[in-house]
Amino acid sequence: MAGILWGIIMLLFIFWLLGFFLFHLGAVIHLLLVIAVIALIFNLVRGRGATTGPP
Repeated sequence: MAGILWGIIMLLFIFWLLGFFLFHLGAVIHLLLVIAVIALIFNLVRGRGATTGPP
């Protein structure tokens, strides 16, 4: 699950970079960045407990 989430984070970050430097889509690009940051924070918060597993 963490691998998929990191993949989504990287994909959104790459789209943000492309849009920022190539297309200048304005608010849409910043929305993608905010979604990527939220996904990163979610992964950091949930990731530590998810790696331990059941006893």
